[in-house]
Amino acid sequence: FNPDRFEMGASRREAGRRPNETIRDIVLERPFYLPLTQVTNSQFRQFDSEHSPGPRNGMTLNNEGQPVVRITWQQAALFCNWLSEKGGLTPFYTLVDGSVVGFDAESHGYRLPTEAEWAWAARRDIADPSGVRKFSWDGDLPPPDGAGNLADVSARAFLGDILFDYNDRSPVTTTVGTYSANQHGLFDMAGNVAEWVNDYYGASGSLGVERDPLGPEAGQFRVIRGSSWAHGTIAELRLSFRDFGEEPRDDVGFRVARYLED
Repeated sequence: FNPDRFEMGASRREAGRRPNETIRDIVLERPFYLPLTQVTNSQFRQFDSEHSPGPRNGMTLNNEGQPVVRITWQQAALFCNWLSEKGGLTPFYTLVDGSVVGFDAESHGYRLPTEAEWAWAARRDIADPSGVRKFSWDGDLPPPDGAGNLADVSARAFLGDILFDYNDRSPVTTTVGTYSANQHGLFDMAGNVAEWVNDYYGASGSLGVERDPLGPEAGQFRVIRGSSWAHGTIAELRLSFRDFGEEPRDDVGFRVARYLED
């Protein structure tokens, strides 16, 4: 992708908007790669052969083509370094005693997308050079058929907040790439699993233009972007929704990224 300038966040008037969605003026100058799909169990088990997420409500999360879940941010970052080493690339993440303590911003190795890259790839509207999208699909709620793997009537037996007028026929995670791609050809930017991104979670927003932001320098939590199979409210389904955490979840996975070579 060859990104450009856009606005992250959401207006205070937007229905479902949360306080951590402050509008930010972002300029992305460094071209970057993203894969079409989230990392699958099959791909992650090449790195950790014993990983098994177990079931949810009696339904498997462990099929080869399902997105990997129940992993920490650290595990996702270590997978990225392993992938870099396999490809003969300088690892992006710096390790001490096997744990990530920093990163090399000049590395072209695999990494997690920055929050700004994720937001650009999810929201930048190809049809409107000055605009960003509210949802991954055209229009408002409810989503059209095939829009994504969201919290809906197929999961009403064990989820509270669901879309009663939508049925994706997948109560939990499903094979990546099953539903419609977004404008940039990326699958599951809404639904299936939410995604760990590179940034520490912190106060969003600034007084000026941010260029290729990499997030706060330190923190306890990491940013999680996107909705999942367990999300069904207007707040969560909007592409500006920001979450955070540090513990593994059965609805959070990741996709990789890396900067374009010079």
